[in-house]
Amino acid sequence: MSEVTTPYEAGTPCWTDLMVPNQQAALDFYRDLFGWQGEIGPEEFGGYSSCSLKGKAVAGIMQTPKMEGQPSPPPAWTTYFATADADATQAAISAAGGTVIVPVADVGTIGRMLIAADPQGAVFGVWQAKDFGGAQIVNEPGALVWNQLATPDGDGARAFYKAALGLDSGPMPELPEFIGFQVKGRTIGGMQGMENLPEGTPPHWLVNFAVDDVDSTVDALVRGGGNVIAPAFDMEKVGRMAVLQDPQGGIFAVVALASAG
Repeated sequence: MSEVTTPYEAGTPCWTDLMVPNQQAALDFYRDLFGWQGEIGPEEFGGYSSCSLKGKAVAGIMQTPKMEGQPSPPPAWTTYFATADADATQAAISAAGGTVIVPVADVGTIGRMLIAADPQGAVFGVWQAKDFGGAQIVNEPGALVWNQLATPDGDGARAFYKAALGLDSGPMPELPEFIGFQVKGRTIGGMQGMENLPEGTPPHWLVNFAVDDVDSTVDALVRGGGNVIAPAFDMEKVGRMAVLQDPQGGIFAVVALASAG
């Protein structure tokens, strides 16, 4: 088990959650797909569900909030980055040209959070841990394994995430088509251009979950009413991958790591 037992370094992806119109349907879908356990949470936290794998938290699922006089945001997975000071990070995001969508707020006693978008429009979250540090299992089947930014302005994104989150960036020799984001010399995510993506795709952070078998996961997703965005393919030095969409529209990727096979 790849259990996380120490606090996440600032700038490291530490959590991901899904916002959908039908929370219970999403809980059922991801239970069947990844083996997650979760239920609709307390009303005081908007019913937020923390899903677990082997008794450890791996991801969240929440109901899309009602927006007075505005259209509801589309279903989406959000990547959250750890910070030691959410207020300072919010100020840095604004100073670097980002947009704060949901300002810093306390989440009970478990932490402080905000939601923002980078200058190109990719949405992400920030998490300052208190009682809850983030995902307790990573890098194993059913858990978060990678976070990938798709952006039309690589240089601008590198400058923004350095200023806003303190992320270093540079080439990934094993994957020359990508730029890697680093925290203290460790690669914690990647970035690619959008020239190979379907026209109209907005800039975004793509969450990747590890699985034992990509092809069987794709089959299960289709049986459960999901859609295949990019059919299973082999990526040299990474593993077999697919980009998928759940029945409500949330997009994510799955990967069977070459090192695990």
